Amino acid sequence: MSKLRVGIIGAGSISEMHFEGYAKNEQAEIVAVCDLNEERAREKADKYGAKLVYTDYNELLANPDIDAVSICTWNNSHAPISIAAINAGKHVLVEKPLCKTVEEALAVQEAVRNSDKVLQVGYVRRFAMNTSVLKKFIDAGDLGEIYYAKATCLRVLGNPGGWFSDVERSGGGPVIDLGVHVIDVLWYLMGKPKVKSVTGNAYNRLGNRKNIENYSFYKAADYNAEVNTVEDLANALIRFENGASLALDVSFSVHAKQDETSVKLYGDKGGAELEPKLEIFSEKHNTILNMTPKIDFSSFDFNAAFRNEVFGFVDASLGKSETRCPVEDGVEMMKILCGIYESSRTGREVVFE
Repeated sequence: MSKLRVGIIGAGSISEMHFEGYAKNEQAEIVAVCDLNEERAREKADKYGAKLVYTDYNELLANPDIDAVSICTWNNSHAPISIAAINAGKHVLVEKPLCKTVEEALAVQEAVRNSDKVLQVGYVRRFAMNTSVLKKFIDAGDLGEIYYAKATCLRVLGNPGGWFSDVERSGGGPVIDLGVHVIDVLWYLMGKPKVKSVTGNAYNRLGNRKNIENYSFYKAADYNAEVNTVEDLANALIRFENGASLALDVSFSVHAKQDETSVKLYGDKGGAELEPKLEIFSEKHNTILNMTPKIDFSSFDFNAAFRNEVFGFVDASLGKSETRCPVEDGVEMMKILCGIYESSRTGREVVFE
């Protein structure tokens, strides 16, 4: 196989990062685009030189000349499209989250295990430079055993509306859209311990705050201020079988001074902040040290990380490497995300066997 022939399913805003990644990879060729909106699909196809345009993903998957697909659709379609793609003999890069439920995640995992195809979940923060640098320190034992991690991802006003705020299509609000990223990158850096229990609280007190004036924010293409069935803020405590724990607070909307992203880990030999920029804390000769690595991207760089993610998927699909984000990780992450919502709904801790 000289090049990986790729079809992209879903031509919305996030797909642009996939298109750009494949376009810059000499081992890949974009051959097809699929979207329910034919005009939007055709615009992307014209821009990136794809010869084929579809409005039905099943027709794209039936094309034997397509080797792999990126799935950039609504969350509620991730599982059925992934399963159909794997069964059609395609490699799959599916945007996060893997799906909406643990049951769906297990079904996707079964399909992958019964095939010889790669499925990579779009946990893009794993591919960021600051994450890769910190992982080298952690793998070398510089932080020791990591026993606690904390992630904050707060938007003061940031409900994108549209499908993001429709629980039937999205599966949830900031937990499943933003929280998934920061939970996953911490879990990955902690060594991916098995989840033991989850306690969570989700709130819908402010809604999408459509009354706010004079302050702009990102809006989905299908933005509709009248539709909002997702939480606007949530917090959680996640416990792992190795005794470590992870705390989270995340929002689309909250009364706060400013947006905030903070990602931290604590080990028995050292600690680290991944965001807002990479810093490492330790001690030597009875003196506490604060270390700032000198790297090109000390915080999450969206474009570079997405390029690395797509490049990693291409290499894995061509058999040159293992994927960094296998389907099994998607299953474990869905247990955590769904556990937060279930705990909030029942008012009880969710315990996993």
